Amino acid sequence: MDTVLLEVTHDTRYDYGAPVSLAHHLAHLQPLADAYQQRLEFDLAIDPAPGHRRDGVDALGNAECRFSLAQPHTSLHVRAISRVRVAPRFAGLQAARSPAWQTLAESLRYVALAPFQPVLEFALPSPYVPRLVPLRRYAALSFRPGRPVAEAAIELMHRVHADFSYESQSTDIDTPLDEVWAHKRGVCQDFAHLMAGAMRMLGLPVRYVSGYLLTRAPDGGAPMQGADASHAWVQVWCPGTPGVPPDGWLDLDPTNNLVPGSGHVRVAVGRDFGDVTPLRGVIRGGGRHTLNVGVQTRVLDRAGPDPERELLEMP
Repeated sequence: MDTVLLEVTHDTRYDYGAPVSLAHHLAHLQPLADAYQQRLEFDLAIDPAPGHRRDGVDALGNAECRFSLAQPHTSLHVRAISRVRVAPRFAGLQAARSPAWQTLAESLRYVALAPFQPVLEFALPSPYVPRLVPLRRYAALSFRPGRPVAEAAIELMHRVHADFSYESQSTDIDTPLDEVWAHKRGVCQDFAHLMAGAMRMLGLPVRYVSGYLLTRAPDGGAPMQGADASHAWVQVWCPGTPGVPPDGWLDLDPTNNLVPGSGHVRVAVGRDFGDVTPLRGVIRGGGRHTLNVGVQTRVLDRAGPDPERELLEMP
């Protein structure tokens, strides 16, 4: 199995106009680890040093760090450095052999006394991905009756990439999804929320993924969209699809219009951005503040072909 060793440096710095006397923060910055993503090293440096820190795992299996500062401070610098060996998970993907999307959606409908299916929570609306009626019609153009779910989802990804413009700083995380839909522009978080919203309107489970991708395309190519910051994409539930891991989740990156290979590093999964925010918190004091975030992902060692496998044109 071809693998790539990647190093990710993620810097977050807050500068406050007045001293912060008390702060509580939650970070999702440690990459996930599984059969396809081996976490070799992870270091989280916090300045000033917190008086209390607790590392753990949240309800969705994501690594999290909670820390508090009780001493006055006028800045906060958080640096996460990760070394991860990533293997492509979808090299043998056969999208046309995935289950029919309607069969999956119907299997998740409520039946009295039936056992709860955990994937159902990812088919429901969430704070950043509310129900939006136009998204049902938009999704239906790809999800025709009887069509394989993975094949339809890949076509939907193509359309989102073509129909919406990537414009850095055109939105912020509080921009409503209907505004993104109306203006047809946004950033990676918006594209992920749009894809999730469209497929959830059909009753299909979709997870939001936060992570990183290579700052530049392989072999010195053009910069990837969404690099130099935390990236976001989606996972569509396609159980039993050849080429998809046993958990049934197929990753799709609408910002770059591809099936992630070994150039994407997964950090956390959730219903939407709110579940996997890289760093958030509450503070007392601080006044006006500035925020600077920088991310660099680079290849340390490559074994095999290009880290990203460009998606073949669908029929």
